[in-house]
Amino acid sequence: MIGNALYEQTPEEDRLRIRAFLEGDRTAFDSIVLCHQDSVYNLCLRLMGDREDAADCAQEVFLRVFRSLKGFRFRSRFSTWLYAIVVNTCRNRLNSAEFRNRSRKVSIQSFFENSESREGHDVEDPAPTPLARLAQKERDRLVQAAINELPSEGRELVILRDMEELSYEEIVAVTGYNLGTVKSRLARARQQLREKLKGVM
Repeated sequence: MIGNALYEQTPEEDRLRIRAFLEGDRTAFDSIVLCHQDSVYNLCLRLMGDREDAADCAQEVFLRVFRSLKGFRFRSRFSTWLYAIVVNTCRNRLNSAEFRNRSRKVSIQSFFENSESREGHDVEDPAPTPLARLAQKERDRLVQAAINELPSEGRELVILRDMEELSYEEIVAVTGYNLGTVKSRLARARQQLREKLKGVM
């Protein structure tokens, strides 16, 4: 499991920054960006599977946040609201004609063939030895490559539940799916993931 970085900020800290921004303190928005930019980018990267697309989506996310923050009603966690913007932004990019016309799907084999160029993976590895760290890094890369090959809806749910560690209730709030849909699609995506990883892990 990968820790949920968005939730490292306490709800109260987020509320204080938002209220300051709404009261006219523009530097408060800079603080919001600084606190969440890494986790937003990492989630975009997991959803998009491409660093350039992830950077574009992360930039668009914060532009949307800036434009929409006055509509935040404090009835939910800011992080849940932010997740919804990230997911919708990435969905829009994935569904765009421009994106569909590009051939970006990465197979597990080609993922490993190009692995030397994929430094800076955001998963922190606690393994104690260089050999164990290398093995864990390769497993992480293999899993991410397999996740990238899932259909977009399944990939989204696997990332939110199994990597970002959101609860089912939070996933419902973020995605707009009902609970039954979340559970059934997640089960199907996990089965597809097991099939993709069979014999290679």
